[in-house]
Amino acid sequence: MFQLKNVKYKNILDIKQLSIPANKITCVVGESGSGKTTLLRLLNKMINCTEGEIFYNNNAISTINSIELRRKVVMLPQVPAIFSGTVRDNLLIGLKFAEEPLVDDEKLSEVLNMVHLDKPLDEDADKLSGGEKQKLALGRVVLMDPEIFLLDEPSSALDEDTEQIIIEKLVHYTKKTNKTLIMVTHSRKIARTYADNIIQIKNGKVLNQKGE
Repeated sequence: MFQLKNVKYKNILDIKQLSIPANKITCVVGESGSGKTTLLRLLNKMINCTEGEIFYNNNAISTINSIELRRKVVMLPQVPAIFSGTVRDNLLIGLKFAEEPLVDDEKLSEVLNMVHLDKPLDEDADKLSGGEKQKLALGRVVLMDPEIFLLDEPSSALDEDTEQIIIEKLVHYTKKTNKTLIMVTHSRKIARTYADNIIQIKNGKVLNQKGE
């Protein structure tokens, strides 16, 4: 799905060769500051590599329209944006940005259940806790139904038990719908339990890759 060849980004990343397979769960692990988030941002052209080339389905992403790419490859940052308005408004806003058809409340409630957020759709999103906002943003990304989820520490604001429940549901959903999940995680346990493919990054270089 993704191929990186001689990719450099400033003095942060230097990757000679890396393959990320389609329809698999890939976890990216490494110390803080090693370049994990930078790698995710390169995969949907939030930033562009300084040198080298990244290929998506054998096409150089430098030749792909950025907006079209981000409709297929959706990234959820570690501190996601929460917009003024209700839980419902926040769930639907991703579909509005992507100019996709909106969904009904039943579908929204289904997604809230999946991300373990027990809040009414009319609740003011600003009143949610940090962990609840993270769940809400994750639900928004799921609703957008992309080919690829790029998730940067999607459970960092959650307690360990909730993290386990949500990651398990997300992995199940990804496999059931034949999607691809690429996730930066601080938890080696999560990576060992759920990943088909583990990429370890240290000082901007790929130290090793298991699975694929």
